[in-house]
Amino acid sequence: MSAKIALVTGGSRGLGKDMAISIARKGIDVILTYRNNEQQALEVVAAIESMGCKAAALHLDMSDFNSLIAFMQSVAGVLTSKWGTAHFDFLINNAGMGATVPFADVTEALFDDFMNVHFKGVYFLTQKSLPLLNNGGRVVNISTGTTRFCVPGYSVYASMKGAVETFTKYLAKELGSRGINVNVVAPGPVETDFNNGAIRNNPQMKGFLSSMSPLGRVGNADDIGSVVAFLCTEDAKWINGQRIEVSGGINL
Repeated sequence: MSAKIALVTGGSRGLGKDMAISIARKGIDVILTYRNNEQQALEVVAAIESMGCKAAALHLDMSDFNSLIAFMQSVAGVLTSKWGTAHFDFLINNAGMGATVPFADVTEALFDDFMNVHFKGVYFLTQKSLPLLNNGGRVVNISTGTTRFCVPGYSVYASMKGAVETFTKYLAKELGSRGINVNVVAPGPVETDFNNGAIRNNPQMKGFLSSMSPLGRVGNADDIGSVVAFLCTEDAKWINGQRIEVSGGINL
């Protein structure tokens, strides 16, 4: 039986890196993408290969909408050359960017960047993936806790993620005839380099956010990746169209 294959966007660092490695722990091969740091991506590939799975890294800039067709051609090429197949099984829409900008200061250019990366890019990358996605596969879209609770400065980011959450329900409805499950994983505050390490590098913010969680801490990358990996297994076969918040119960 051939191995299952996952495509994880933004899999070279942070949450995406842990998602890629956690998925490989389930015996699933991984194609991961990077935007700037190829070396980081190759280190993740090496880590996955050391676990006995196959992996590959491809460049993807979600802010460059016109690059999506060429990217999907690259995916098709590596599927053929490395796996001898034309299809993959799991699409993890994780790649993103962060910024804390008060609503009054948001520019049209910033709005467009966030829309391209977090919504338009996700929407059309998923659409262009459909011919390569196996029936019975899965799509996991990464959202944020800030669609449920508000953090000043996140109005653009959270609005785009809110759009992705609505999109997820429609995908689940429209892809159901192919046996494809579609879900959202919404992380709470996590200590990574996301948004220039805003939580990791600010002890005051980290302490404040930790105090809002019943478990008394912020999240770590490995709190999130294992949930995404679970959604790629048969154990999750009846979970569909759901928003799963992985936030330690913050702001209950």
